[in-house]
Formats: sequence, C-alpha cells, structure tokens
Amino acid sequence: MTTLVFGHKSPDTDATLSAIIWAWYLTNMRGGDASPRLLGEPNTEAMFVLKHWGFEKPEIIADVSASDRVVIVDTNNPAELPPSINDATIMAIIDHHMLVGGLKTKTPINVIMRPLACTATVMHDLIGENVANLPREIKGAMLSCILSDTLEFRSPTTTDHDRAVAEKLAADLGVSIPELAAEMFAAKSDVSAFSDAELLRMDSKEYNVAGRELRVSVLETTSPKTVLDRKASLMASMPEVAKQDGADQVLLFVIDILREEATLLVPNDLVKQLAEASFGVSVSGDTVVIPGLMSRKKQIIPALTL
Repeated sequence: MTTLVFGHKSPDTDATLSAIIWAWYLTNMRGGDASPRLLGEPNTEAMFVLKHWGFEKPEIIADVSASDRVVIVDTNNPAELPPSINDATIMAIIDHHMLVGGLKTKTPINVIMRPLACTATVMHDLIGENVANLPREIKGAMLSCILSDTLEFRSPTTTDHDRAVAEKLAADLGVSIPELAAEMFAAKSDVSAFSDAELLRMDSKEYNVAGRELRVSVLETTSPKTVLDRKASLMASMPEVAKQDGADQVLLFVIDILREEATLLVPNDLVKQLAEASFGVSVSGDTVVIPGLMSRKKQIIPALTL
C-alpha cells in the first residue's frame, strides 16, 4: 500500500518540498512505497522551487479515507489537514511547530517535533549520514525549504543548526545562497495572477484567540508596495473570506523581507484593538507598521491577544 505524505493546506515551500523529500526517502532508502501529495495549490515560491529542481507538482487531494496510510509533515494541526484525517492510519508526524492537539491515531506512531526553523532541517537530521547519498534535487529541495522558512536566515526562528545545514548543502551543491534566495523571493513576490481571496488564503493558518476564530495570513515579499497597493480591495474581500472559512476575522500581515518589518492591514476596530493589545502599537489609520516582525510562528501567534 502506498503511503501518502503531505503537509498543510495552503502549501508553502516547506510543506510542498518536505512531502517530496520524505516520500523519496521512504521509497528509495527505506524500501517502502510512498508518494507526495498536496492539500491545495502551492504558492508561487514553491512552484518556482519545484521547477528549479526538476520536480513535478504532486497530485492535489481534498480528503483521505479510512483505507489510507499517511505521514504528516510541517504541521500537526487538524484544522490544516483533510477533514477525515482521523479516519486514516497516521504513520508518523514530522514537524517544527508547537503541539496543537486533536489528532487521533489507530496505533502508536513516531512523532518527531523539533525546535528548528524548518521541517526539512528535521528531515536532514533524521536521514543522518545517508544525506551524503541523496540526489542533487533532494538536497536542493532541503536547501530551498530552509532558505524559505528562515527568510535567508533573517527570521527569528532561525537556529545556528538551520544555518549550518543550509550552508553545508549549498557547498555540496555549489549553489550561492544569496542568489538562490533572491530568485525564490522574487517568485514569492509575484502575486499579480492571484485574486484578493487567493492572496488572503495563500499562506494562512487558523487560530482561536480569546474565543475569536482568526485566519492569520502572511505575505512575505521583497515588494510590499505591490500588495499594499491592493489594500482597499483586500480589506473589502476579508468579510466574505472569513464567512466562507468559518472565521470571525482575517488578519493580513505583509512582511517586508528586506526591511525586516510587517505591515498589518487594519480594516475595523476589532483588528485595531488586537494590534494595539498584541504588539504595543498605536493605530491611527488602515495600516500599521510593526518593526522587526517576521515570523508568524514565533512572533505573531504567541503575541495575539484581545
């Protein structure tokens, strides 16, 4: 039976490529039968990385069944997984996020969750000495995941180990980290083909804060003006996106990778109150700039309060 390997909905580079990495490893180094899957269309950066290293885009699935065997990567949050995830046979979870809870398994499983910036770094360590035998494209996928999740080491989630692994992979591949990262971030910043609703869901996770269901979205870009020029239509689209997704509010943080700051769109009093309570800022218009804010996992989610 084929084991399906997938990450979270709204797949970014780490969720997309880590599924490919681990499916390859299970099949080629562990003698298994595994295949990567996606739970949605990958973002523009992930699509660039797939093409850059010569991968086909994995099949997109909407749900799983009781007959499926699965490995979950880059999340452990049921809200980010298929509706029937608890019916499937979960074989393992490989992640680098906080433990959310809510998943049920049919048997004891391997759960590997480490305080690193990237799932691919965790996988690098799990593969161990066999990393030397990985093909070029799998090493390249690992490197790209790390550069994406660390924002080329700018994110506060970055550890010395993430950096060391990335630098070793880049040396093995003969790749310039600044050049690859620049190409990746340029691809991520090209959002011209996406609707407002697609942008609001592109890199988005669901959280409950003080009894409010929030869709917390981030857009990491080297060209924040491109996104902020659309702020009126983005804010106008938020109520319908929230309604469709069963949320009370959509939060959109536009993260400027180069200036290392975030701009939060402030469409109403609820977001104004949340911004001031969470980040100690004073909001006077429909946006607020928060210096140094780069990471949803480490800086945004832990701070959110009302």
